[in-house]
Amino acid sequence: MSLVVRKMTVEDVPAAHAIDVSSFTLPWPERSFRFEVTDNPAARCWVVETDGRVVGMLVLWMIVDEAHIASLATHPEFRRQGIAKQLLVKALDNAYAEGARTAFLEVRASNEAARRMYQKFGFEEVGRRERYYKDNNEDAILMTLKRLPLAPIFRFLDWSEGG
Repeated sequence: MSLVVRKMTVEDVPAAHAIDVSSFTLPWPERSFRFEVTDNPAARCWVVETDGRVVGMLVLWMIVDEAHIASLATHPEFRRQGIAKQLLVKALDNAYAEGARTAFLEVRASNEAARRMYQKFGFEEVGRRERYYKDNNEDAILMTLKRLPLAPIFRFLDWSEGG
């Protein structure tokens, strides 16, 4: 499978929204993705494509010298193939090139798989937002990556299952 990581376009918005809906219990409205792509100067939006199909998406906000991962998801049929990791490497590399020196995000406390992936990148759990998610009042774990750029080894690893 050949994967291409590229910037999200307006044409990708419906596919990115569909991935969000299939991945999260509180998905963004499609108009929010459109806004991020067309009108938010802080947004850096990325997709992964294979055979003309968008199978992963990421939205990052540049805030001075920080990169905030706002949303990251892979289509359910393509999970555990390293797609999210490739998106994260590309987005963080580009954020570093634009001046980001740290990165942060929130993740559901119950999302162990995502938390482990972020920890592999060097993100550390630094706090908790109580009752952050309005669908079930679940806490969000705050995670910070204190050092960008990523170690060069991340660009060459095999990100397939377990990688």
